[in-house]
Amino acid sequence: MSRGSLTWAALAVALFVVIPLALSLAGSGYAFRVVATVLIFAILSVSMHLIMGVGGLFSLGHGAFYGIGAYAAALLSTKAGLPFVATLPLAGLAAALLGALVALPTMRLVSIYFAVATLGIGQMIFVTLLNWVDFTGGPLGIRGIPPPSLFGLDLSDALGTYMVCAAITAFTVLVAHRCGHGYYGNALRALREDDQCAGAMGIDTVRLKIEVFSIACFLAGLAGALWSHTTGFISPNDFAFPISILILAMVVVGGLGSLPGALIGAALLILLPELLRPVGDVRQIAVGAVMFGCILFLPKGLFGEVSALAFARRQLGAAWTTPDGRLAGWR
Repeated sequence: MSRGSLTWAALAVALFVVIPLALSLAGSGYAFRVVATVLIFAILSVSMHLIMGVGGLFSLGHGAFYGIGAYAAALLSTKAGLPFVATLPLAGLAAALLGALVALPTMRLVSIYFAVATLGIGQMIFVTLLNWVDFTGGPLGIRGIPPPSLFGLDLSDALGTYMVCAAITAFTVLVAHRCGHGYYGNALRALREDDQCAGAMGIDTVRLKIEVFSIACFLAGLAGALWSHTTGFISPNDFAFPISILILAMVVVGGLGSLPGALIGAALLILLPELLRPVGDVRQIAVGAVMFGCILFLPKGLFGEVSALAFARRQLGAAWTTPDGRLAGWR
């Protein structure tokens, strides 16, 4: 077995065996709930990593597509009676479709102009969710969303919920890994660095941006569906502008362009407030101080892009090997 296969196997064992076993031994449903939340936000952070870290698109409305997925899953399950195995992919498709519609007229915008456009679209979606009372429930939200189930198997207990979130997180990481490496990832990084130069080299920059934006929105929609089915209740405030900022902060603190960094940033910014809960309101000051310190002393993030790419080449076998044994290029 190659080193890359062993590394992926070790990560799978940690995610599906070691962590749930440790949580089960702890005997705390609250710990399961916190870790499930970490996994959901890890999906969001990884999806933002594709948009901003790899594709170089500065989005300020990612929380809105998370909300689209959540409301799509909630409405399909409560009003149409569809099972979890149907609402999950349909929620992702709904978010991806809206993402593509948003991307079509905005992808020729660059830098802060694209950020402002996504901010405006995100606020439009939030206001729609808040005021379309007959359809979304307005400020009262949607209650009674059924828990996850798989072909009649009830997964509503703490361990079942964790396993569902872990499986979708693993799928998200694999998708992001494949999109972020190889020729496709190189093309994305090329347009991130200089889209005009990339276009001159024959890369269809607009099509590539629309594709990666749609893929990221699909993943955010999956996270929204998980949130709906694991909490049983959603409201527009769950997807307000501060959520987009939190997702953005996870990617920046973890390291722009770094897939492991996106996961580390999500874990840090969800777990740290929980660990500091005993100190009361002071915890927000502490979290802010940690974020400020990371940006000040580690401007490339906790696990920067260079380190992440080197790790992928060495440990995951994501590189061609030259005749003299050196790693060069991407598979």
